[in-house]
Amino acid sequence: MSSGPRRVVVTQRFFDESATDYLRSAGCEVAVTELAPGQADGDLGPEALTALLRGASAWIVGHARVTRELLAALPDLQVIARRGVGYERVDVQAARELGRVVAIAAGGNDASVADQAIGMMISVGRRFGEAQARMRAGAWSILMGTDLYRKTVGVVGLGRIGRSVVQRLSGFEARVLVVSPRPDPDYAAQTGVTYVDLPTLLSESDYVSLHAPLTPATRHLLCAEPLAAMKPGAFVINTARGGLVSDRDLLEALRSGHLGGAGLDVFESESDPSLQPVTEALIALPNVVAAPHAGASTREGLARTNMIAARCVVAALEGQPLPPQCVVADGRAGSTNP
Repeated sequence: MSSGPRRVVVTQRFFDESATDYLRSAGCEVAVTELAPGQADGDLGPEALTALLRGASAWIVGHARVTRELLAALPDLQVIARRGVGYERVDVQAARELGRVVAIAAGGNDASVADQAIGMMISVGRRFGEAQARMRAGAWSILMGTDLYRKTVGVVGLGRIGRSVVQRLSGFEARVLVVSPRPDPDYAAQTGVTYVDLPTLLSESDYVSLHAPLTPATRHLLCAEPLAAMKPGAFVINTARGGLVSDRDLLEALRSGHLGGAGLDVFESESDPSLQPVTEALIALPNVVAAPHAGASTREGLARTNMIAARCVVAALEGQPLPPQCVVADGRAGSTNP
């Protein structure tokens, strides 16, 4: 271990003692930011972040924007570790050019998000939210639901979470269609999935579950035309990123009765507050099951991602290699990482 304390700033809630103790055992000083009720680090502006992070060697971050300007104002900051797997809010090129390390907590929340995706399929298909609301109002009449058992499920994106969803669907004897930029014949032979193009997946799937990263190519992957091409009565499940779906178009597809419902953990309004009325209209629909981007937020999932982020911080500060799947950018001199 190098001598002298290294200050690690955590701007995420629910950072547990095990991860904190690990950092301290490695000679780090740990500062966990106290956020106001309902506040996330994504709500903090550049000035507030600069003040919090001044002199810090590492930052364990949630959804705050990591810009070139912010990094330039923090010359001591060596490591940015996301307690999650998305990094679209990080200027990766700037981090690399400025000699910083950017890491994600790959593998920590796969099971938690996959569980939520399956839970949303069952909940919206069986109309649990509608039934409970009616019971609270005194109406105990039975609502007819839809099975997940032996249905056709389309999985868009076959990374760690997508594969975890596929694994869980085997217990429902589902027919699984997959859209992926890199079809894997061996994986298809092992699991029984069928690789198809997006139009085929949309037209044949009873449930469409999104697990793709948000890129310029995938933004509004489901907008008016693809949503109209979906099987009538089908369900959209989005536990990935809000921008994969045009929420306005989804709202209209649900209001028209073309789609059976949706399970949504992410919304476009997370990055575009002007769309908050659309989000509110979506979550007010009886056939929408919603959560506030909470797919990874289980005790077990957060404990895993906290520790992965902590281990990445220590490895980077010690000049050691990070797990390859966790490295987004490594601007250290002589690094062979991306």
